[in-house]
Amino acid sequence: MTDSNLPWWRGAAIYQIYPRSFADSNGDGIGDLPGITAHLPYVASLGVDAIWLSPFFRSPMRDFGYDVSDYCDVDPIFGTLADFDALVARAHELGLRVVIDQVWAHTSDEHGWFAESRSSRDNAKADWYVWADPKPDGSPPNNWQSVFGGPAWTWDARRGQYYMHQFLREQPQLHLHHPQVQQSVFDIIRFWLDRGVDGFRIDAINHSMHDPLLRDNPPAPEDGKVRTRPFDFQIRKYSQSHPDIPLFLEKVRQVFDEYEDRFTVAEVGGENSDVEMKAFTQGHRRLNTAYGFDFLYAPELTADFLRTALAKWPARTDAGWPSWAFENHDAPRAVSRWAGAIDPDAYCRMKMLLLACLRGNIFLYYGEELGLPQVDIAFEDLQDPEAIANWPLTLSRDGARTPMPWRSDAPYLGFSEVKPWLPVGESHRALAVDVQEARPDSLLHWTRRVLALRNGSPALRAGAIQFLEGADELLLFERTHGNERLLCAFNLGNRAAAWTSQEKWRPLLSTGGVEKLMFPPASGMVARIADPPG
Repeated sequence: MTDSNLPWWRGAAIYQIYPRSFADSNGDGIGDLPGITAHLPYVASLGVDAIWLSPFFRSPMRDFGYDVSDYCDVDPIFGTLADFDALVARAHELGLRVVIDQVWAHTSDEHGWFAESRSSRDNAKADWYVWADPKPDGSPPNNWQSVFGGPAWTWDARRGQYYMHQFLREQPQLHLHHPQVQQSVFDIIRFWLDRGVDGFRIDAINHSMHDPLLRDNPPAPEDGKVRTRPFDFQIRKYSQSHPDIPLFLEKVRQVFDEYEDRFTVAEVGGENSDVEMKAFTQGHRRLNTAYGFDFLYAPELTADFLRTALAKWPARTDAGWPSWAFENHDAPRAVSRWAGAIDPDAYCRMKMLLLACLRGNIFLYYGEELGLPQVDIAFEDLQDPEAIANWPLTLSRDGARTPMPWRSDAPYLGFSEVKPWLPVGESHRALAVDVQEARPDSLLHWTRRVLALRNGSPALRAGAIQFLEGADELLLFERTHGNERLLCAFNLGNRAAAWTSQEKWRPLLSTGGVEKLMFPPASGMVARIADPPG
């Protein structure tokens, strides 16, 4: 019962697939595009509107696809362009839209553009990357630090200059201020939209432009937090979040407007992310929505924290439209961060219903519908370059990227016939798809019920939100659209909480033993005002 006057993406549920870890079709231990295509009926059965594919482009895989060496080709480990076209066709047959990642802040150092750029100071692409002379003493041009540790500059003897990299040294920074670089990005956009892609998730967009004067970043004030990276000791005033980024995104939007019914979502992290997300989505000339990190690294989920995060996006036409995720490929699994002593299955049920009630788009990470916990990866099995560099202080992202468990009785849980690129989680065996498909009361079936409720409710998909007063960790809010008015109530705490209301509410869906507005820990309910007797 969606509002036909709204675009498909407004209030959409989008399922993120990490291609390396979803399904291996050719027995090399790495997931691939044909493996994804074979399992699209399962994804469609969840009730999501779209899939988001993490990078599958040609890449040396130093950062597992976020170091692109060819934006317009599929890496052979994932398949071919023909495989991608088949995936898009099958997804569309099943009513699924396809969103892909785009990485414009940097390329791989093996990209042809960089090979030409580094060859001299006067070639056609000499200024396509961020190059700078050393200081008189030979040190880097300024004090900027990379996310993954160490200076954001690497010396290149061929040019006799430093090149900038916000992440790995193998990920040189594109000079996105440059008009020719921007035009090349627009050509890439058209290449994929012409192939039927429905939208882009734009990676690290606030890292995409720098201060051309290369001024030093100021030091971050002491806040008592443990800092594991030099990157955390600075306010990134000049190395990221340049004011020209929103203007560039207006040009991106113009390209998207050449096509019908397409979608853009920005990934934005950092201390001032909500300010930047609003700037990137302001009005109707920039991106459709922005994807933040409010919940992805939160060590606990509290009522105050959630109210504060959602209140940043008021229902005004100039405030933009948010997107929310509790999990993704860069963050630990939410149940491992938040459940504590509460039964994980009960917590996951409450968490899924809560996610479906949020105002904005919602993202589900593969396996979240199964309640997968974080996997503890031994140092010798680590693949994540950030975790390896900062061991043991940085929690490995690999623990949230382990293979999807399809069959509980298979040696590698049905992901592959051979040893996968990351170890499978043995704790995932009892949560495998085949086990949960066979149990009508499983979290998997619960997820389908929850998404069906959201899909059938204009208030949940696109309505306004208003918070109500609740005791302790009882989170209460109403979602309204037209004549539809829903109460959403969740106990995020460790003890029971009660609520009283002058109105009579008729539950539509509840979990955790809610009874007469008494909410046990990890419980939740969506209700409608009861019809008057008569």
